[in-house]
Order: sequence, then C-alpha cells, then structure tokens
Amino acid sequence: MAKVIVVTSGKGGVGKTTTAAALSTGLALRGGKTVVIDFDVGLRNLDLIMGCERRVVYDLINVINGDAKLNQALIKDKRVENLYVLPTSQTRDKDALSQDGVERVIESLKADFDYIVCDSPAGIERGAYLAMYYADEAIVVSNPEVSSVRDADRMIGLLTSKSRRAELGETMPQHLLLTRYDCERVEKGEMLKVEDVQEILAIPLIGIIPECPSVLQASNIGTPVILDEKSQAGRAYAEAVGRLVGENTPVVVPKAAKRGLFDRLLRRSA
Repeated sequence: MAKVIVVTSGKGGVGKTTTAAALSTGLALRGGKTVVIDFDVGLRNLDLIMGCERRVVYDLINVINGDAKLNQALIKDKRVENLYVLPTSQTRDKDALSQDGVERVIESLKADFDYIVCDSPAGIERGAYLAMYYADEAIVVSNPEVSSVRDADRMIGLLTSKSRRAELGETMPQHLLLTRYDCERVEKGEMLKVEDVQEILAIPLIGIIPECPSVLQASNIGTPVILDEKSQAGRAYAEAVGRLVGENTPVVVPKAAKRGLFDRLLRRSA
C-alpha cells in the first residue's frame, strides 16, 4: 500500500527541498518505487536539485487543470531506478492548486507507487496545507535555532489538527529531522542542543544532518546529496531513510573534533 510522506517545517531555508530530494532518492535506492512532488508553485526548486530542470515539459498544475496527463508530467530519474519527479509550475500562482485536483493526483499515484514524497513550500499558506493534508506520515525539518524550532512547533500543531488523518480521528506519525547542525556553534551556545529541541517539539528524532559543504555542492550540480557516500550529510540522510523504513538504529549526536593544545592556546589568546 502506498505511503504519502510530507516534508515540512513552516520556515523557509531549513532544507526541506534538499531533504525531500534525499529521502525520495534513498527510498528508491532501497527498492521502493518513489515519486517526489514539488508543491512550491511559483518558486519551484526541486527540479534543480534533482537535476531535471531541462526535462520539464508539463507540471503538477497542468495535470490538475487537465492540460496534460499524469504520465506526461512525471520525469524518470536517470540515475536511480524507481525514482520519479513531479515538478510544479514556475509561473503560476499558488491559488492554482485545488484540493480536489491534488487529491486526484495523489490517488492516481497511489496506484503505481510505494512512496509519494511531498515537498512542502515554506509557510502555512495553501501550498503547504495541501502538501500535508493527504499525508500518512510527516518529516518535520528544523534547524537547531529558536525561530526555526518555533515554526516547526506551529507546523506540528497543524499536522495534528488540520490533516485528513486528524479529521478522521487518526494519529499521523511525525518525525523530527535536524538539519544544518553545527557542533561548534552548539558548544558556544549559538544553537540549541539536540535534547532542547526534542523537549520543545516532543516528536521522535529520525536524524541529524550536519552542516556540510557537500549539501550546497550537490544542489549546485543537481544531485541529491544522499548519492555522495563520502559526505557526512549524505551518510546521515541514508541513515535517516533507514530509520524511516523501520531500522532500529540509534541517532548519534555529532561532536566537535578535539583540538590540540596549540589550537586551544590560540583560542584563549584571541
């Protein structure tokens, strides 16, 4: 039975699209036929991160409006078997998304896919609402910063009260993914500790993605960072996918590298 997973946060710039690309790729690598949908109408970026921007002919809005068939808009990934991208419009307004149209698309995808990953736009407007409404499970993405955690908490409340599962009186499983985690900034008190974020949000932690140059590098060349097996972030995303599909592996909190005596003396004299 197909599972619909929304990647959300409330706040922009925390890594939702990077996460949606990585998780969908990871699920496909594990053998699940997977499609990732961009709900950020007018500000699409998923096609860039997935490296298929030049192959976009039709999009989600075309399908909803009846201008194209679903199989015409789906883009098959050239690197990973079982992975598809459904881009959205770059020129239309978010109001172009209709609830019945989104439902029709998702129900059609359920017939052919094991996983449907919804990349939510920032904020709590229509696109974000429709991205989460039909979800069976949610990945709540947050940086370990106060403003990001506050917005994530707001989104958790909406998932708990405004989704279709909530309307049916059912519980939606929610998982916390911490991104852009910088050990040294945490030690300096510039970022929240993992346990502090967990205490505030009170949902299970599925992974910690460290601040890593490879994330930006991968995005710039149109490759999901999970495909970079040498990258700390790529490995962290792969581990998060494992936990998402039921592997019982502990989440290890990254620690800052120990500095030598000379480095410590320099820091004290600075």
